Amino acid sequence: MIRDLPDSLLSVIYPQECRVCGGEVEALSDGIACRSCWAETKIFAGNETLCEKCGAFLFDGQSRYPAFCRKCDEQNFDAAVAVGLYEKALAASVLSLKKTPRLAGKIKELLARICDRITVDKTSSLIIPVPLSPRRLHDRGFNQATIIGKAISKQLRISVDETTLIRRVDTPMHRAGMDRKARGMTVKNAFNIVRPKLIEGCNVVLVDDVLTSGETVSSCAKILKKNGAARVDVITLARAA
Repeated sequence: MIRDLPDSLLSVIYPQECRVCGGEVEALSDGIACRSCWAETKIFAGNETLCEKCGAFLFDGQSRYPAFCRKCDEQNFDAAVAVGLYEKALAASVLSLKKTPRLAGKIKELLARICDRITVDKTSSLIIPVPLSPRRLHDRGFNQATIIGKAISKQLRISVDETTLIRRVDTPMHRAGMDRKARGMTVKNAFNIVRPKLIEGCNVVLVDDVLTSGETVSSCAKILKKNGAARVDVITLARAA
């Protein structure tokens, strides 16, 4: 019965504080951020120039030619897209997802827009969330990348595989101060494939919450391609600036 109430009325009955500015969230579908903070968050809408490979934000306005940041040239995935920059409402939503396994309506809507911008062969594609280590999964109780992957699965109508790609070792939780090389070392040989037959010839859509240096998804893509994946594209909620 509660679900039948208007979203605006529910926000009055169950008021929530914006995790960004401390104001009031006007609609439950906006999740943990108010409309003003969402409006101030850089959401990729096609009127900016992004790196054609890793999706890094380069500048506002569309380039007449394909643009590349060149920092991702040696990374093993084929292309990466994200909802927007890791800032304000989107950053707060990512942090919230690590604690609560639920996507707000706003996030689902933004993911649906991304899915409309990519082309996948539904007969040979597979969604694979970047896995957590067994210890991290036990401590958290869920994998936030799987939550995102299932939302994308509903849009693209392709299956989610949570078991073929595994993380063999723990990596440091706090890597913000590390440079690209150090980040790469933390995930070197961290992943393994346990059912290679299932990904032979597949176009894999690799899913995670944030793409920072790209080293984690590059390491995943490397082992996926080594075991027969034809292509690896990456979708994340946010892209670090």
